[in-house]
Amino acid sequence: MKKIAIFGSGRGSNAKNFINYFKSHKSISIKLIFTNSPNAGIIDVAKKNKVDFKILTKADFQSGKELLNDLKFHKISFIILAGFLLKIPELIIANFKNAIINIHPALLPKFGGKGMYGLNVHKAVLESNDSFSGITIHYVNSEYDKGKIIFQAKCNILKDDNPTLLSKRVQKLEYKFYPIITEKIIIHGN
Repeated sequence: MKKIAIFGSGRGSNAKNFINYFKSHKSISIKLIFTNSPNAGIIDVAKKNKVDFKILTKADFQSGKELLNDLKFHKISFIILAGFLLKIPELIIANFKNAIINIHPALLPKFGGKGMYGLNVHKAVLESNDSFSGITIHYVNSEYDKGKIIFQAKCNILKDDNPTLLSKRVQKLEYKFYPIITEKIIIHGN
């Protein structure tokens, strides 16, 4: 059984989607949720779904030592970032090579980097006058949104779009593809 950890900082909608997707899976289980925010909705998602969770301070997270110990103790083999806003420590990246993935709510390499999350991304996409947006699932490395791209899916930008409307269409792509692509990576490798 491959044990997965989810890192999240927000509402936990992607975490909930993953928990539901892998609930009855024969070879993959969501074992642990980490957050850096004691008020994050992802904590409620963990509690309601009986998934262990841990809140780490920013300092504890950045050192990576306690986090790595927890990951090893729980025999975690793969990490999914789901709305997690902190940079992953080098210690974790080194110990989970090609085993940490993230989803970005735009088509990388455009509209990525520090500060490009949530409605900030969708606003930038709309201001660019591009004709489409979408999602990018990628491996995590030491730079924000610079890891090898695994998968992208597109949606059209509509004439009357605003950041909120665009975010809802992009989120539908996230919910549809993120668990499926993650499952393929975990089972078949990169």
